[in-house]
Amino acid sequence: MNAVFTGLLIPFIGTSAGAACVFFLKNDLKRGVQRALTGFAAGVMVAASIWSLIVPAIEQSSAMGQLAFLPAFLGFWAGILFLLLLDHVVPHLHRSIDQAEGPKSHLTRTAMMVLAVTLHNIPEGMAVGVVYAGLLSGSGNITAGGALALALGIAIQNFPEGAIISMPLYAEGKSKPKSFWLGVLSGAVEPVFGALTVIVAGLVVPAMPYLLSFAAGAMLYVVVEELIPEMSAGEHSNIGVVSFAIGFSLMMALDVALG
Repeated sequence: MNAVFTGLLIPFIGTSAGAACVFFLKNDLKRGVQRALTGFAAGVMVAASIWSLIVPAIEQSSAMGQLAFLPAFLGFWAGILFLLLLDHVVPHLHRSIDQAEGPKSHLTRTAMMVLAVTLHNIPEGMAVGVVYAGLLSGSGNITAGGALALALGIAIQNFPEGAIISMPLYAEGKSKPKSFWLGVLSGAVEPVFGALTVIVAGLVVPAMPYLLSFAAGAMLYVVVEELIPEMSAGEHSNIGVVSFAIGFSLMMALDVALG
């Protein structure tokens, strides 16, 4: 249980560490650093979606024979549609920033960033929660190493997100402690929704394949819609591509080696 508690907190720690940049950096994270972190996190999340979520979901449905893919298929599309709905409710992070430029106030720009980051942290918290719920249920298809690697990958992705909230807030005149705590709060939804997912999944064990693939669909939506454009935008996009490959291969290795 301690491992589950720690795993649920790891992504939140990533956000908090990013928000803490306000105490150490005078300017925003360098573009190359952001691109490398984003690419690495994207690679980790894609690999985790396959080996830690979709493959276990299919294996847990093996009793269905040739239809073993069906729970994973349905859960995956549920995750995609959930994020699609979420993006209609709240703007994408990069779109929020672009639309808030110009005549709008800095307060509006920052509020949109905080809202976008906070809501997009919900499915990531659910992804970590459902993996640890599968681990608690005793499923041999989910390894402790794979669950930990997934949590670490999301934490790495959350690091620049925490920074892009706290740093602009400080630049707008707020104190460093207040800017830091607002950045931290944007990630607080992850352990909360992660814990709720663990509880729900534990009560409805037969739904585990659907929940695993739902988390995979939600994560892959975030990767394709948010992370890949961020890592490949502008010059020197190969930094993001190489970082993606490193993250993907490392997650693939950790899922086996730590299992």
